[in-house]
Amino acid sequence: MKRPVGFMGLGTMGSPMAANILRAEYPLTVFNRSVAKTAPLAELGARVAPGPRELAHASDVIIAMVTDAEALDALLWGPGGAAAAMDQTKVFINMSTVSPRYTRELSERLAPSGVSFIDAPVSGSRKPAEEGTLIIFAGGNRERVGELTPLLETVGKKVIYCGEAGQGSMMKMAINLLLGIMMEGFAEAISFGVKGGLAEETIVEAVFAGPLSCGLYRLKSAMFRQKAFPAHFPLKHMCKDLKSVIDTAYENGAPIPAGQTMLQLYRAGVGREWGDLDFAAIYKVLEHLGG
Repeated sequence: MKRPVGFMGLGTMGSPMAANILRAEYPLTVFNRSVAKTAPLAELGARVAPGPRELAHASDVIIAMVTDAEALDALLWGPGGAAAAMDQTKVFINMSTVSPRYTRELSERLAPSGVSFIDAPVSGSRKPAEEGTLIIFAGGNRERVGELTPLLETVGKKVIYCGEAGQGSMMKMAINLLLGIMMEGFAEAISFGVKGGLAEETIVEAVFAGPLSCGLYRLKSAMFRQKAFPAHFPLKHMCKDLKSVIDTAYENGAPIPAGQTMLQLYRAGVGREWGDLDFAAIYKVLEHLGG
């Protein structure tokens, strides 16, 4: 019999991830601060918990997928927090994107309870979450990660073991650093070419014709063409993640000159109130800077 799972955080990513766990026939309990977001999952057969602690009591494996460390702290240690119901019989998996430092501190804080802790942030946006094709970066006890892989594979197509707790978060930082740089680079090349008199579609055709072509660019080029940026991964979240990258680089002594520049550009987008648009709206930032 499959272990009961609790899922906290039913936002853009969390809702489809929880739905995929339910479709894989895991007994599922869900919680979200906005109760209305639990309704579609309840219709599919999920139990709705009145609070995080009740969810943890009802579940062997507790998963969190929220925006940031503050939201995670509230779920675990706020009023009715889940941490009080965690013990050596349970597993807690944090799939939220937080810094490696916070993840290590979280592991230490949870250790006295005896709960098994796994950090498992994901790479991918809303569509891969819906399709169950996310990439999962797992940190923690290798044997326990192996035991949980069938569950993790209900939401992702590949689980990559990254090392001890905190290293999953470190991998997510590295990947999002590259993601932010690549997105800005694509937008910058198109903006530069258009300023020089090239047609945007011709630039895109040239990129797609050679080794620079990739799935990210193919996915986002339609947004550039239509000048519409519906949020698959909000620009404000990329800005948050790049701030974590900068902080982590400072702690580790890693040189990230491109990352420093990217943070300022994405912050400019948030300052223009484009934070709720997709992070491909970095194209709008460049258009604005170019007049």
